[in-house]
Amino acid sequence: MLPNPEPVFSWVHGGEGLVGWGEAARIEVKGADRFAAAERWWSELVATAEVEDTIGRPGTGLVAFASMSFADEPGSSVLIVPRVVVGRRDGATWRTELHEGDDAPITPIVQPVRRVRVTRYSEGRLSVTDYRKAVARAVERMRAGELAKVVLAHDLVAETDSPLDQRFLLQNLAARYPSCWAFAVDGLVGATPELLLRKTGETVESRVLAGTAWPGSGESAESRLDSAKNRSEHEFAVRSLAETLRPYCTELDVPQTPSVLRLPNVAHLASEVSGRLDPAKTTGPGALLRLGHAVHPTAAVGGTPRTEAVALIAELEAMDRGRYAGPVGWIDARGDGELGIALRCAELRGSLVRLFAGCGIVSDSDPDAEVREAAAKMLPIRDALESA
Repeated sequence: MLPNPEPVFSWVHGGEGLVGWGEAARIEVKGADRFAAAERWWSELVATAEVEDTIGRPGTGLVAFASMSFADEPGSSVLIVPRVVVGRRDGATWRTELHEGDDAPITPIVQPVRRVRVTRYSEGRLSVTDYRKAVARAVERMRAGELAKVVLAHDLVAETDSPLDQRFLLQNLAARYPSCWAFAVDGLVGATPELLLRKTGETVESRVLAGTAWPGSGESAESRLDSAKNRSEHEFAVRSLAETLRPYCTELDVPQTPSVLRLPNVAHLASEVSGRLDPAKTTGPGALLRLGHAVHPTAAVGGTPRTEAVALIAELEAMDRGRYAGPVGWIDARGDGELGIALRCAELRGSLVRLFAGCGIVSDSDPDAEVREAAAKMLPIRDALESA
């Protein structure tokens, strides 16, 4: 259990991962060069830090939590080094503390988790009605041949009776979705099922998700996921990840056939991609950020072709996604770490909680079905908020 309400940090999957609290250092970056700026800052910090790491495995020693904006503009990205990090992996548990000079050991004051009650929901910056219209317009544009796929999202705002304790949300998400990565970085909290990149030495892995079925859709998950719409949506996502990652690899294994990932609220087509990195292109403390820059956004959250899809998102959504659908996770001093895609998440600001959900749109998408799918994808946060 994290001791304090904020600031807290989390990247937990199946009871393993990293959590942290306090803030020792941070940088906020914007624009098209935000990944490069974050990489420079991290490399400089690693070069000047004195680190005692007797374990020497991914996630030990100096660690930063990252949350990058979806788009170049607007949006702000952040890299934060916690004062304390606790990790657990493969039966080993460790604790890392950061000190300046002769700082005394950190003794946290444990505060109980505050429960909240949702008092009301209201439309976000893009209402459900306007989201349906945006999907319909996107379908028209794709049928006209402008692009092949675009991922559109909308938001919803929840108000709570007191400022939301991030640990309350994290605890409920981690318990309900152990196969997802429960994350918290600088007020963005969620449980993502999609792993953008995991770098461990010269090994790289990714879990690509695209194509969705949900309860009440009138067919079995397998039947709905086997539709031409879901298959093509998934193929676009896998192809975009492979094409952008391959230049950094000496080997890349891309499955020919996806599997089905079942979650309590939805089921997805999933492909586990893995490869061996080229050391000449992926060395240094910022290597994971360099790879993240190369592959983001994949067609799973942007579209195909990438440039045209991102431009259409900005036009049709007409809202700032912020760090929703951007890379989120952690990086260590060796350049190893994990970045997921910030999905099934909410932006927390006191008693206001901004929820997000998006869907992949192709030329034969049904706007009404996409509205229902987005509603299903918001259930993890809504259920976690409303849990007793």
